[in-house]
Amino acid sequence: MGAGALGAFLERSSAEYVRERIEAGDSPEYAAERAAQSNAEYFPDGKPAEGQLIFDVVDDSQGEGGEVVGTIWIGPFSLEHPTAWWVFDVEIVADKRGQGYGRLAMQLAEVAAREHGAEKLGLNVFGHNSVAQNLYRSLGYETTAINMAKSL
Repeated sequence: MGAGALGAFLERSSAEYVRERIEAGDSPEYAAERAAQSNAEYFPDGKPAEGQLIFDVVDDSQGEGGEVVGTIWIGPFSLEHPTAWWVFDVEIVADKRGQGYGRLAMQLAEVAAREHGAEKLGLNVFGHNSVAQNLYRSLGYETTAINMAKSL
């Protein structure tokens, strides 16, 4: 992924992360702060930190070259635990969702993570995203924690 495409991905990914955190109950300020911290840690100087991998999801059914239909970002969650990897973001363009690209991206992410020494691949899915939860369950992912909140 070139620098321009990476910058566009980071902008979209950050905006979506902020939106999701706000929908999950965080203040806009806190959500923006978390996105900025994540970008500083995983993309210092706008470039992926060591071990962070970003792949285009490509539909090559129409022949050579193919159409980019999404992006997936994976990598070690921390340098202290290099075999515990994380799916930080999966993004499939809106008109291509529900066609199996997310499933394929996750399966390919598992292969890539394993090839880079991962022994475990985790992810976060917000409580309101039942479509993603169902996809991850169907791929064998199990719930490891549940955060709960109540508005007062």
